[in-house]
Amino acid sequence: MDKFIDREDEMLTLKNEYDRKGSSFVILYGRRRVGKTTLINEFIKDKIALFFLASEESEIINRKTFKEKVADFIGNDILRNAEIKNWDILFKAITDTTFNSKPVIVIDEFQYLGKSNPAFLSVFQRIWEEILKDKSIMIILCGSLISMMESQTLSYSSPLYGRRTAQIRLKQIPFKYYHEFYPDKSRKELIEFYSITGGVPKYIELFSENGDLYNSIQRCILNPSGYLYDEPYFLLQQEVTEIGSYFSIIKAISLGNSKLSAISTALEVKATSLTKYLKTLTDLDIIEREVPITEDNPEKSKRGLYKIKDNYLRFWFALIYSNKSFIESGNSNIVLNKIKNSLVSNHIAFIYEDICREKMWELNANNTWPFYFLKLGRYWDAKVEIDIVALDPDGKNLIVGECKYWKEAVGINILKDLEKKACNISWEQKKRKVWYVLFSVNGFTNDLKALAKERDDLLLFED
Repeated sequence: MDKFIDREDEMLTLKNEYDRKGSSFVILYGRRRVGKTTLINEFIKDKIALFFLASEESEIINRKTFKEKVADFIGNDILRNAEIKNWDILFKAITDTTFNSKPVIVIDEFQYLGKSNPAFLSVFQRIWEEILKDKSIMIILCGSLISMMESQTLSYSSPLYGRRTAQIRLKQIPFKYYHEFYPDKSRKELIEFYSITGGVPKYIELFSENGDLYNSIQRCILNPSGYLYDEPYFLLQQEVTEIGSYFSIIKAISLGNSKLSAISTALEVKATSLTKYLKTLTDLDIIEREVPITEDNPEKSKRGLYKIKDNYLRFWFALIYSNKSFIESGNSNIVLNKIKNSLVSNHIAFIYEDICREKMWELNANNTWPFYFLKLGRYWDAKVEIDIVALDPDGKNLIVGECKYWKEAVGINILKDLEKKACNISWEQKKRKVWYVLFSVNGFTNDLKALAKERDDLLLFED
């Protein structure tokens, strides 16, 4: 898959940093396979650039490899054959060279240098301050271990704190760009593929090679040698030490234990002992804590629910993890049949809600309503649960919506139920106007379509 998709904001940030006078120091990080290297390569393709990939080897080995890269970059055979015992000389050699335009120096997997020698962070701080800062040069430090990159480059305790001129945490590609990866697929097919691959370019690429959704699952996941079979282990093993504990927590959440008390009960541990694990998983963008969108103090709310944020991990823990024995015993067909029977109800229907909420922000930006909402999420209490609730900053407008990923067309009965639910939302009860939006993967009944034409407060969105 050669086409470069999305990343407009990130490319603009990199361009602005490159265009600034003098030096630029960018921290770029994100999970494995999210497209960091592809983004960098796209950015530097028309620039004078040195790209160095650090390894988990010793600092000495990395320095020797970097020396060879620098020698090639500046065309210096003497440097190539010299014995260099510190990094300063190498960066000084770069800044002493005259270039036709601003050079870009990329150190990918930067965290390995700090891991092999914690003192390297102070060394690089000195190099920045004494050699690079006052030169026309752009430095990009890139890494895929989120916790380590944050502690090494962004945290207050890091020697590099405050030196950066910009930082980019690269996230997964939004669903709205998904059709560019699969231009020949229907929107329904795109939703199905997205429900598993999320916005991770590498996963998307793997599934595009196999065409059919279930054929892709069979080859990439239901195969002990498949690329994605053990992907959750690879994602977590370098980020955390107690991988078994984290797996147990994610598994508990995947089984529907969304409250902290339910998770602790399922694992038979005290709720207080889970705090650090849940925070780590949240920081890694693996899980998220939701509260009803009407809550004034979300952090202090006692109504918080945890859910798995990453599409692939949600799928893997719900439908693969507990069935690994079938796969490894050569009976992957049993698991595939289970997936076919439950994928929609147990997985895609929930992902569809996330897709609809993403669409709501797009509709908001396109002036769909005579106001802009600033808050969007779900609402629930003891009586009702609503997929979409959006609030305007003045409290005069409330949008409520439902997302239906099912075989039948959505009818007026769903709208009537939603209208009843809206009455129970305890937010700015007086003088508010309520707007309705319904999302459906298989359309709407004719009577509901006719009603929508008569009402200015009702929007139907058909997938």
